Amino acid sequence: MSKAARQRTARERLAEERRMQALKQKRARAVMISISALAILALVVGIGVYYANKKAVRTQKATAYSGPLAPVTRQADGSVVMAAQGTAGPLLEIFEDFQCPICQQFEQLSGPTIKKLAAQGKVKAVYHPFQLFTDEPLASNTRRAANAALCAPADKWVSYHDTLYKYQPKEGTKGFAVKDLNLWAQDLGFGDAAFQKCVTDTQKSGQLGQMTKNALTDRKVTGTPTVYLDGKALNLEGQIMNPQALEAAVLAAAKTSPATSPATSPATSSPATSPAATPAASGSATPKK
Repeated sequence: MSKAARQRTARERLAEERRMQALKQKRARAVMISISALAILALVVGIGVYYANKKAVRTQKATAYSGPLAPVTRQADGSVVMAAQGTAGPLLEIFEDFQCPICQQFEQLSGPTIKKLAAQGKVKAVYHPFQLFTDEPLASNTRRAANAALCAPADKWVSYHDTLYKYQPKEGTKGFAVKDLNLWAQDLGFGDAAFQKCVTDTQKSGQLGQMTKNALTDRKVTGTPTVYLDGKALNLEGQIMNPQALEAAVLAAAKTSPATSPATSPATSSPATSPAATPAASGSATPKK
């Protein structure tokens, strides 16, 4: 082989080596780009899953009531009795709407006192949840909550009742979603399939209608909360929203014979269409129908 041929062969071999080297580098870059793309995709997916899970974390969980409590039973008309064994009176009747902001305040202020007095055998408390509001979304909120409370077993009712007030929707917004009503029951240990069907299908709507008629027509309740002590309507700010005054009234009533006839309703949260509709408690808005 001539010298020129050998040089030409060497150049060709060198060119081929350079071409192969360039091809290897190109492949290496492609692999690195693929790996980087996969890493970025994994990061994006990971971030998405993280925030999805974070968003899915529940912030409204029900917790069981653990304070003093008398036995709780449900009457045939749907009302709930809280009384120690053998306690016939004084009789404290509470007419309430789970969407009513002032009912929420009443529960926060005076609810513990009522539970304590009932546990001590000093009062027989009877709760009458009903539907006061008729305008949306308040009306639907009320119906869903009251129906769910009627679906709840008596021994879990107090914890569920308190949960409904704890997570009461802001006035004017849609709330008490069926999903939440069922999840709160599960938190408290009774959200089985039967309860969920009762809530989803509003199976207690007929009974709720009768309870509403009893409150509005038979007992002449015009607002919530309305509280009767042995048939006498208590004053909202002076007694209902004042735990000490409420307790004093109950203890005083215990010294006299019960008189359980219906009475005129006190000043309470009233539907906005009522001519006398005014805020029933300082700093609270009057509920709208």
